[in-house]
Amino acid sequence: MRTNISWRHIVFALLIAAGIGWICLLSAVPPVDRDALTHHLFITKLYLLHSGIYEISHIPFSYYPMNLDLLYLIPLYFNKDITPKYIHFAFALVTGILIFRYLVRRTDTAHALLGALFFLTLPLVVRLSSTVYVDLGLICFLFAALLYLFKWIESGFSLRPLIISGIWCGLALGTKYNGLLGLFLLGTFVTFVYARFHTEKKYGSLKAAGWGMLFIFVSLAVFSPWMIRNMAWTGNPVYPLYNNIFNPPTASTVTKEKPPAPRISHFQLRHQVYQESWTWIALLPIRVFFQGKDDSHQYFDGRTSPFLLILPLFAFVGFRQRPRQEKAEMLLMLFFSVLLLLFACLLAPVRVRYFSPILPPLVVLSMFGLYNIQKPGGLGARLFDPARKWAVFAVVAIMLGMNAAYMVERFKKNRPLDYLSGKLTRDEYIQIFRPEYAAFQYANENLKPDAKIFGLYMGGRGYYSDRYIAFPDALLHRAAREAASGKDVAATMTGSGFTHILMNYAGLNFWLNEAASDHDRQVLRQFFESHVDVLFSREGYGLLKIKS
Repeated sequence: MRTNISWRHIVFALLIAAGIGWICLLSAVPPVDRDALTHHLFITKLYLLHSGIYEISHIPFSYYPMNLDLLYLIPLYFNKDITPKYIHFAFALVTGILIFRYLVRRTDTAHALLGALFFLTLPLVVRLSSTVYVDLGLICFLFAALLYLFKWIESGFSLRPLIISGIWCGLALGTKYNGLLGLFLLGTFVTFVYARFHTEKKYGSLKAAGWGMLFIFVSLAVFSPWMIRNMAWTGNPVYPLYNNIFNPPTASTVTKEKPPAPRISHFQLRHQVYQESWTWIALLPIRVFFQGKDDSHQYFDGRTSPFLLILPLFAFVGFRQRPRQEKAEMLLMLFFSVLLLLFACLLAPVRVRYFSPILPPLVVLSMFGLYNIQKPGGLGARLFDPARKWAVFAVVAIMLGMNAAYMVERFKKNRPLDYLSGKLTRDEYIQIFRPEYAAFQYANENLKPDAKIFGLYMGGRGYYSDRYIAFPDALLHRAAREAASGKDVAATMTGSGFTHILMNYAGLNFWLNEAASDHDRQVLRQFFESHVDVLFSREGYGLLKIKS
């Protein structure tokens, strides 16, 4: 069917192109984000140095599934560590295409283009698109799994769409453990939908359960290489999750260990540390759409958009008059979004990345809401036509304007033009964002290849180290507690194979002042005064050589 091109189509298409270009510009700088330096690039770099995947027991992240990280191996092999950002961004583009293709069938071309534009310019998506993370892959795979679940219903419950949906879900599991929530929800949906919509009564419940089991089996089969790897290494297929179930402590171990310190939930933490009332904490699933700040644990470490909460409300006006298939799809998107959001808020500290797979369904429902307002006989039909058009224009302008404001803010923070113009060299650019970088450079240039560095209060950021580095902060704590003098601490360090210490002075001082005992402070003072030599120090970070 031929589509008439209107000025709205042209404007939205141009804005999509501009947004893609803007994000490409944001991404054209060296990686400095925490998870890239501790996990997604660091582990991949170690695999390259080792010429294969191997167990890295001192880094818990190395046990996580790594579907996208393996893609990053290719550019890293050629020393192109900016390229993985574009690989990550590509999954946002694919998700935008999926949103467009779905909406163009259910609404019209203008709303389909607007949906893709809205998704690609969401603050969280912009931030993720310019980093070496994996969340955009998780978002893409789970949304694809959901769309093929819709096709399964539309096809009259044929086998092929369900198998494809399970494959997409398995790819999500192999990207990030958060995909387990998606597996649980989608597997439940498969069983429920068949039981609810299939007309066959005989053995209906058994068949519904069988479809759900098939979906889960296919998903786990795709995920199985990572489970087999972890099972061989640790005896736990989803290590480090649920390790007490797969590897319960023995009775002798339990009796020898001190009783564990009482655990505090992330809700109690918010109540005590941030002084939030319990009513305010109960509103977290709503607040995440209105509050948000990058790099702030209190404000969810990122932003979404309030329109993701407001506009879907209008999608369900006149819901009963919709075709059965559309009603099923809308309800599944609603339940998927609400349940995943609630589970994410209950199970872990609230971070917008942890429930990011709900973004595409909410974007789709938001466009349904706008379409409901504008269509003939829709929600806005009682308004004069010019008034309705201006109201919708104002909503779209504010919605996209908020996203654009964030993109400008991110541009100022990333400073890509300073790097691309040559005003800042690569080393100078990294140093601005990662003050420990100069110490890494000194170590790379001056230490022998067999040097082993103890990274103390470095946050696990080891990507820029070309020497062996590990981050067992607890080793120093235990050495101080058990040592009689600074010499004993030095013996523990060298006995563990370490020749140098690369440390964050502020982190160590905080521990000494807030958590260490008088004995710990005394022996560590002896250790640092008499048993190390300072080789390099800059911007609160130092490289120390442990005396033999």
